[in-house]
Amino acid sequence: MAEHQFDIVVLGGGSAGYATAVRATQLGMTAAIIEKDKLGGTCLHRGCVPTKALLHSAEVADVAREGATYGINSSVESIDIVAVNAFREKLVAGKHKGLQGLIKANGITVFEGEGRLASPNTVQVGADTVVGKNVVLASGSYSRSLPGLEIGGRVITSEHALELQEIPSKVIVLGGGVIGVEFASVWRSFGAEVTIVEGLPHLVPNEEESVSKQLERAFRKRGIDYKLGVRFQGVTQDASSVTVTLEDGTTLSADYLLVAVGRGPATAGLGYEEAGIEMDRGFVLTTERLATNVPGVYAVGDIVPGLQLAHRGYQQGIFVAEEIAGLNPVVVADVNIPKVTYCDPEIASVGLTEAKAAEKYGAENISSYEYNLAGNAKSSILGTAGTVKAVRLNDGPVLGVHMIGARVGELVGEAQLIVNWEAYPEDVAPFVHGHPTQNETIGEAMLKLAGKPLHAI
Repeated sequence: MAEHQFDIVVLGGGSAGYATAVRATQLGMTAAIIEKDKLGGTCLHRGCVPTKALLHSAEVADVAREGATYGINSSVESIDIVAVNAFREKLVAGKHKGLQGLIKANGITVFEGEGRLASPNTVQVGADTVVGKNVVLASGSYSRSLPGLEIGGRVITSEHALELQEIPSKVIVLGGGVIGVEFASVWRSFGAEVTIVEGLPHLVPNEEESVSKQLERAFRKRGIDYKLGVRFQGVTQDASSVTVTLEDGTTLSADYLLVAVGRGPATAGLGYEEAGIEMDRGFVLTTERLATNVPGVYAVGDIVPGLQLAHRGYQQGIFVAEEIAGLNPVVVADVNIPKVTYCDPEIASVGLTEAKAAEKYGAENISSYEYNLAGNAKSSILGTAGTVKAVRLNDGPVLGVHMIGARVGELVGEAQLIVNWEAYPEDVAPFVHGHPTQNETIGEAMLKLAGKPLHAI
């Protein structure tokens, strides 16, 4: 058995894990990553990147169908799902190769195999014992199901959905959160009949309520059906179909049932609890500075309670490396991390919703404005409806920005700077936003809240 010594040992090579190792080596530390599958984890291979590739193919199909609106005589002859998957796989392979090069260029040692925390400073990988002055847990997440709902056959998760070599004619999606609405959007663009089942009163229930309602209207217009405020009861399947029963007695039939009820922490059997790590329902509990209760052990990414986003993982990985190096990095609260849902129309948000802001500061101390994309020339050119809503503290900073419409995910960068730098609308209002761009919508919202609207009424 060989023993290896490093300043930082990272258990997991996904977004959070490799970000930790990269930043650690930049700061002069030695770092090792233990990864049982492929560097890049869920995000690169089964999540963010491949699903967005599918969504782009779906967007191309929709634009081609609508070509006549723009004076272009185009149509969709068919969807070649084999070619769509080949595009997705080529994209992922290219990004994976680039990541491998990045890890090598930074001098990071990678141990391939399933690691287990053998002690607070030791990870066992097969015959290798990897010892770190600090250990960072970054083992990621898995697709959840519901109690008693067994995955298999025509009951699938998002990972199985990515690999389908057919376009279903009818699909039921259990869960109206990010994963559910993104796959519903793709399949509808590819011609499938889709029904979403969501137990809460709205789709994307964690978003601003006005955004959720606009998405529901847009989905209805696209022909995507949904059942809201009703719970799943059970499913039966045969060789060619599934039948879903809801608690209100409704039955639905389709080719597949996609279970999209969130992701759970991948921590079972990895030795965390045996090493004394404090846990809660499989999640690793940490301080706001991502330290566990065991000295020298940190946790990052999806195993830490909160938002499960790749870019949160990047930020936390960088944070922990800098924390270990004594740089005292800035904590970014989950609420101020940007979120993007890449369905059609897109949703992007950062900061407090109006309801949460009112709860925290009192409704009388909050102002908001919702700018309609109908007043934005570039959005009209793109043919998209939607809004940009900003929430502020009266005589204080912008607390949240919430957007829906085509390509609004590209606007969340400025929005997160405004919110995280605690800018007042009056601070932003003097700055120029290029015309015609969708970026102007943020400028218009700031002008309105600053009391000097231009195109806002």
